[in-house]
Amino acid sequence: MQILITHGSLARTRVLHFNRWQLAGALFGLITVLTLLSGTVYHVIFLKAAREGWPVVSQVVKLVVRDEFAQRDRFMRENLDAMATKVGEMQAKLIKLEAMGERVSGMAGVKPEEMQQIKPGAAGGKGGPFVPVARPSMDQLNGWVASLDEQADQNSDLLTMVEARLLEKKLVSLMIPNSRPVEGPIGSGFGFRADPFSGRAALHTGLDFPADSGTPIHAAAGGVVLFNEYHPQYGNVVEIDHGHGLVTRYAHSSKILVHAGDIVKRGQTIALVGTSGRSTGPHLHFEVLLDGAPQNPAKFLALADGETVPTTRKAAR
Repeated sequence: MQILITHGSLARTRVLHFNRWQLAGALFGLITVLTLLSGTVYHVIFLKAAREGWPVVSQVVKLVVRDEFAQRDRFMRENLDAMATKVGEMQAKLIKLEAMGERVSGMAGVKPEEMQQIKPGAAGGKGGPFVPVARPSMDQLNGWVASLDEQADQNSDLLTMVEARLLEKKLVSLMIPNSRPVEGPIGSGFGFRADPFSGRAALHTGLDFPADSGTPIHAAAGGVVLFNEYHPQYGNVVEIDHGHGLVTRYAHSSKILVHAGDIVKRGQTIALVGTSGRSTGPHLHFEVLLDGAPQNPAKFLALADGETVPTTRKAAR
C-alpha cells in the first residue's frame, strides 16, 4: 500500500509504503485507543455526571441504569418466585412423609414419647396448605430451606428408629420356635396321657411327630446348640437355645448333625429321625422350654399363622 503526500511547500511529493502487518498493527492500536477512550469517557464523564447531576447527561445515564436495574430486579423476582414454589412443593412432600412415618412408627411399636425425643419442637398438631408470600425475600427463602433441612433430618432419624424396631421384631420372630421340625401329623400331643410302657397316667412334655427313620429334623427357629449327646430317656438328643429363656429339645434321633456351640438357622437340618432312648418306634419328640419349664409346643407352632409375634414371653403365655 502506498500513500502520496503532496503540499505546496514541499519540493516533491513524498511516498509512504506500508505492508499488511504494519496496517494490522496500526488498526489494532487504533481499536485499543478507542476502547480506552470510551472507558475513560464512561467512567469520567457519565459516572461523574450521574453523581453530580449534570443537566442532560445525568438523565440519560439514569435512564440506562434504571432499565438495567429493572431487568435485573425482574429476573431476580422471577427466580425467587420459582424457588418459593419449589420450597412449597418440598414442604408438602415432607408433610406427607412425616404422616407416613408416624403411621409406620405406630406399626413398628415406636412410642409417642420416643418420637417427641426425636422431634423436641413438635408441640400439638400442625398442618394446612402452604401459602407463600407474594414476594418472598432471600432471607425468607433461606429460613424455609433451613427448616426443611431440619425436618428432613428429623424424619431420617425417625425412619432409622423405625427400621431398627422392625429389624428387632424380625429377629425376635426368627428366634421363636414356630416352624415344624418334621412335616407330618402329630401323633401324641402335650399333656397327660397313658404312658406307652407302664400304662399309667403321665405328663407328656412335648409333641411326637411319627416319621420314617432317617427323616430330616429341622430347627424350629434360629439359635445356638447347647449340647448334643445321648440321654437314657431321650436317646440322641439336641437342645437349641433361642434366647430369652427359650430352649427347644429334639429327642430319639438316629443321628445328630450339629455340635455344641454351633449357630443354626431356622429350617436347618440338625438331626435324623430315629427310635433311640425310651421309644416304641421311629418318631421325633419335640419340646419347648421357657426358663426350664415345659411349654405346649402347639401354641408356638400356631404362631406361624399369625401376623406378628410381640414378645417371646407373651408368645409363651
